[in-house]
Amino acid sequence: MTAPQPTVLATSGGLRQGRRTAIAFGALVHHAVELSGAHGRRPRVMYVGTAIGDAEAFTARAAEAARVAGFDMTPLQLFPMPNMDDIEGAVMEQDVVWVMGGSVANLLAVWRVHGLDGILRRAWRAGVVLSGVSAGSICWYEGGTTDSYGPELRPVMNGLGLLPYGNGVHYDTDPGRRRLVHELVAAGTLPETHCTDDGVGLVYHGTELTEAVAETPGALAYRVTREGDEAVETPLPPRLLRSPHS
Repeated sequence: MTAPQPTVLATSGGLRQGRRTAIAFGALVHHAVELSGAHGRRPRVMYVGTAIGDAEAFTARAAEAARVAGFDMTPLQLFPMPNMDDIEGAVMEQDVVWVMGGSVANLLAVWRVHGLDGILRRAWRAGVVLSGVSAGSICWYEGGTTDSYGPELRPVMNGLGLLPYGNGVHYDTDPGRRRLVHELVAAGTLPETHCTDDGVGLVYHGTELTEAVAETPGALAYRVTREGDEAVETPLPPRLLRSPHS
């Protein structure tokens, strides 16, 4: 079972502190699984930690979170070499690909070296739900704002472009990101840009934004468009997701 159409859930959330584990999967990760249509068996979720250099400790924590959530997790590791012979075959077997945050610039470079950009595009078309947080959100768009290059935020413009928009993450917790998004949209550097406060996700079917969802009460999503030489921001109140028990 896969999603009936190409689906992305791009987020600034999805992870929380677990009751008995270091981390747990929040409502946004569970919603990605729901979007896949997986039922009657344990959902298959691929965890991709490229943006944090495939940090083994965090991969282990994600595996524990998956166990508690009742998911079968497959980690895709590209450091120091791919951990599987048939990456595309493994990706195509998943219900959801969840991409961890970190350096989106490094993530995109490494993915392209290994041909993962093309694999993920084909998986998206085949109905594997693509999702993730922060760098794992920006990567699906044309570009966005990032601290990949240093403490001063800069634009990244070489995303996979599955979604023909810009993306702004951590919109409420890092005021520099909002300011830079507005500057880039006003200048025409970024196209129409979709942004998320922490705890919010954006659901796309094909390339159409169909819904904003949240695991954090009061958090918002936003659409930023260009009118003349100015950026205009429109809030998108999300639907609050039910919190998982795990």
